[in-house]
Amino acid sequence: MRQGLQVCVFVLLSGFAIGQDSGQNSQARDLKLAGDRFKPLTYDTMTPEQRKMTDDVLSGERGSMAGPYNVLLRSPEMGDLAQKFGAYTRFHSTVPKRLNEFAIIITARYWTSQFEWLPHKRAALQAGLRPEVVDAVAIGKRPASMWMDEEAVYDFCTELLTRKQVSDETFEAAAELLGERGVVDLIGVIGYYQLVSMLLNTDRYPMPNGMAAELKPLPTN
Repeated sequence: MRQGLQVCVFVLLSGFAIGQDSGQNSQARDLKLAGDRFKPLTYDTMTPEQRKMTDDVLSGERGSMAGPYNVLLRSPEMGDLAQKFGAYTRFHSTVPKRLNEFAIIITARYWTSQFEWLPHKRAALQAGLRPEVVDAVAIGKRPASMWMDEEAVYDFCTELLTRKQVSDETFEAAAELLGERGVVDLIGVIGYYQLVSMLLNTDRYPMPNGMAAELKPLPTN
């Protein structure tokens, strides 16, 4: 009788574990991956390394595979390292969120990265960046009225992106505002979102359904 009870408990627990695993896999299979040149992958056809990267992304703060991850899955070891770096730059940077999102949309505008622009424009506004500042960045103009901390971040980002160098005056303003660690974190967020922009632009990543691209091409000299 006791042995039969043990067998019954084992079967019930095994069924519960299998149900949990099936539920997780079912959720993981509904990834809503998108792509153009890089065709959307499915969880069932992924390698173990690709599944690990997928599980790591979905268990993190993003909870979504939208954006560059369908491309990064082609090199999953690199992709997993990149997405962890990206999670730090977006969610744990020492740069205040308003200024961090400002740096992201400046980078997205520099690359005319349409998909990257949309969610980070929204995040920047939610973090307190004023609409007139966002609108100026969208058309490639220096915002006419910025707060001092925004001006320091704008100057640093635009000089580094366009000139590939940063003047002493611009560096000192950023360091005074953010400290040395903050300056490095600011460089990190610019660098990561350049990677994201290059991935999305190379793929020709599609816009979400019903949403139009907002950024116009910047004039070329």
